[in-house]
Amino acid sequence: MKADMKAAMKAREKDKLQTIRSLLSSLKNARIDKGDDLDEDEVISVLSTEAKKRREAAEMYADGGRDELAEKEEAEIKVIEEYLPEQMTDDEAEALVDEAIESTGASSKADMGKVMGYVMPKIKGRYEGSKMKDIVLGKL
Repeated sequence: MKADMKAAMKAREKDKLQTIRSLLSSLKNARIDKGDDLDEDEVISVLSTEAKKRREAAEMYADGGRDELAEKEEAEIKVIEEYLPEQMTDDEAEALVDEAIESTGASSKADMGKVMGYVMPKIKGRYEGSKMKDIVLGKL
């Protein structure tokens, strides 16, 4: 990530540079909070949280008619996604939910916790939890 920061500096990509600096700061803060180096899952978790914050902000800006700010947030999401694992498609997520329902024997919405417990570790950083929740609810 630091190499990308240097490349963004040299290319004078101000927005990308600002996003990378923000990510590095968030990772450093998480490392300080933990008191030790972060493992890969923890790094992915921090990056996913940062992407989620920006998605929510972009949605609020778009709803408020601030399209230029929404576009800025969307651009930052694209930079963050470069560092996240390859994202799952909706079809892959649905297939995973089907597998979870079959594996856990879930049959009603009361079994949602079992299904979510099965799928969440497998989608970490690859798919939005809120979208996964909607898929699970739709299938139960």
